[in-house]
Amino acid sequence: MTTTTHLLSRRRFLPLFCTQMLNAFNDNLYKTAMVLFVVYFVYRDESQEGIFSAVATGLFMLPYFLLSAIAGQLADNRDKAKIIRTVKLCEIGLMIIGAVGLYMVWKGIMVDAIAIPLLLFALLLTGIQSTFLGPIKYAILPQHLKKEEVLAGTGLVEAGTYIAILAGTILAGWIDVQWAAIGIIVTAVIGYISSRQIPAAPPMGTITKLDWNVWRASSQLIRSTSHDKQIFYSIIAISFFWTIGAVLTIQFPPLAKNTLMASKEVASLFLAVFSIGIAIGSVSINALLKGQVSARFAPASVIGMGVFVVAFYVVCRMWQANAPTELLSVMEFLSWPMATVLLLCLLGISIAGGMFVVPLYAFLTTRVAPDQAARTIAANNIVNSGAMVAGAMVAMSLNLFGVPIAEQLLLSAAMCVVSAWLGKRLHNAELAESSLPASS
Repeated sequence: MTTTTHLLSRRRFLPLFCTQMLNAFNDNLYKTAMVLFVVYFVYRDESQEGIFSAVATGLFMLPYFLLSAIAGQLADNRDKAKIIRTVKLCEIGLMIIGAVGLYMVWKGIMVDAIAIPLLLFALLLTGIQSTFLGPIKYAILPQHLKKEEVLAGTGLVEAGTYIAILAGTILAGWIDVQWAAIGIIVTAVIGYISSRQIPAAPPMGTITKLDWNVWRASSQLIRSTSHDKQIFYSIIAISFFWTIGAVLTIQFPPLAKNTLMASKEVASLFLAVFSIGIAIGSVSINALLKGQVSARFAPASVIGMGVFVVAFYVVCRMWQANAPTELLSVMEFLSWPMATVLLLCLLGISIAGGMFVVPLYAFLTTRVAPDQAARTIAANNIVNSGAMVAGAMVAMSLNLFGVPIAEQLLLSAAMCVVSAWLGKRLHNAELAESSLPASS
């Protein structure tokens, strides 16, 4: 029995795995259904569509920046399984709010005045929920898994997350918005039931007093991780990766609609292919590293990602020269010249991205004491989300200044170069620490 199949048959891993998958599925079913419906059926301008997509991404990430320090403290000082159950119970309420917003937009009831603000409010609440789950889904792994199982467990969580993102994204593109409203409530209820099967995960160190001052707690949390070069470079490199991912996902819906003249089903296909690639990359890197936590493939992986982004941009420009005049269905899109090349470029971007980011998360959970793992993940989330909100603001500014969506892809390619440099610095720090034992 392989480590992977072994973990999937154990209660110490399976309920967490399922709960995380359901959470990712529901987040993306809601967010994608909301963005695609607004982009395709409410707005009629590329700039407005790009701004709305950027605002949605920024609102979802803002709680990570503001509340991750508190979330990390709670995860290290309270039973992690109890926190998961509490958060999943709250999800049922916030998804009811989102469902009401989706219904109002569908029916055209006070769309600008109430429906869209309600949708964005529910998305903000979804971000808050994910903020409190974020530190736990990785920090709980070293507590329930053996050391040699952590990398496989991390890869499974990443792969499962992106399979769930894939399912939620595809479903959001294909079903009517009223069915999405029902689906998010049902999924929230199932997720809560699953969370009740997660074994207890009590705090492993000394329980400390919670610091509710957001700014002080956040700055102290980040400073506490910066002394270890491997953790520091991991956090910065992960932040650049997710900023690249955020900018790309902001661009996909308006890019599909206005540059490629493709339907919302094709836009969801783009997001789905991106998720498939991340899942493939997440599992592949574990096989290449053979369970070892190492960043040796990180620089090459993210450079490959940048090359595929540039290729994707070139194909988009070629597509515009012979663009259709009406929105293409999925089958029409797939039969269009260069469609296969475009999707392969997108798949290459995401596979390389998955290979880049998974070992970096494993660094965060294996380089620190178990009682500090959640706070380390929380510090990572603060920096990640700050970078992603900044990326969303840059994308919003580019749209305000009228920069075409296709041209904005080059920003993501440039950021891959910075990520490669950070990956190299991380690998150098890794080699420096291992040089003494290796020479003895």
